[in-house]
Amino acid sequence: MGRWINESTGTDFILLGFLQRIYAASLLFSLIFLTFLVALLGNIMMMILIWLDSRLHTPMYFLLSQLSIMDFLYSSTIVPKIAIDFLSGKNTISFISCGIQLFLFAALFSAECILLAVMAYDRYVAICRPLHYSVLMCPTVCVLMVAGTWLVALLNALVHVIYTLNLPYCSSRIIQHFFCEIPALLKLVCADTSLYENGIFISGVAFLLIPLSVILASYCQIISTVLRLGSNLGMRKALATCSSHMIVVSLFYGTAIIMYFFPKAYHTPVQDEVVAVFYTILTPMLNPLIYSLRNRDVAKALRKVLGRYTSLTY
Repeated sequence: MGRWINESTGTDFILLGFLQRIYAASLLFSLIFLTFLVALLGNIMMMILIWLDSRLHTPMYFLLSQLSIMDFLYSSTIVPKIAIDFLSGKNTISFISCGIQLFLFAALFSAECILLAVMAYDRYVAICRPLHYSVLMCPTVCVLMVAGTWLVALLNALVHVIYTLNLPYCSSRIIQHFFCEIPALLKLVCADTSLYENGIFISGVAFLLIPLSVILASYCQIISTVLRLGSNLGMRKALATCSSHMIVVSLFYGTAIIMYFFPKAYHTPVQDEVVAVFYTILTPMLNPLIYSLRNRDVAKALRKVLGRYTSLTY
């Protein structure tokens, strides 16, 4: 433990994450870094396949490519800092670097919340209103929805970061977390933050509960529509199309709701870090695996690309 608790200089923070508090740190770091590499390769593969294969130039895969971009950036925002701290034996982060990490995380987190709802709406239109799909999900509409998602997320992150970094911090600079996240930073503030915490709760409702309600409403309509058709084949096809998205939603929203909506009494630093691992490290790795392994179009595109590479090699 001694090698990790260094004296901070100036306005530096000390990140005292789980790797600094356990005995099997090397093994856990290896697993985290392997997960990071799988996430990078998986999301890069998804972006390349969607870009190369013309059959994947549809609204659904355009939205999926945006999810891959977000997950790629997500992993790159968190894990490299963990690796640098672990390998160098230092665990400090400057005030400015903490603000940048906080901004990137908040923006990507908010954007993914909204994007998953947009993806559910896309599936609703495709299954429940197929005759209007080309109009309701035309390229212009898709681009506007994605642009709006990024814009709203960036503005939300900017507001939170500016407010959080202007709070009065105590002499203790030890963040009981493996990255700069608002709940962990608020524990270091020497002022009453109850009003701001109410604002975070409202923001959580806007970016978690409202999109989740849209997702649930979309899938209720999808199930209702398929049941009215009375076709077992149609039911299986609809469930196959939507099941991958529902797995992603359950993983991402489930852990995020635990983090931001459970009362403080049920939170400990260790529990918060474990939950954060799911939506910052594991989910970005699982998303491309879930979509590629459970999607025939992606599998065909991958075989096509590998076939081209094999033919060029020989």
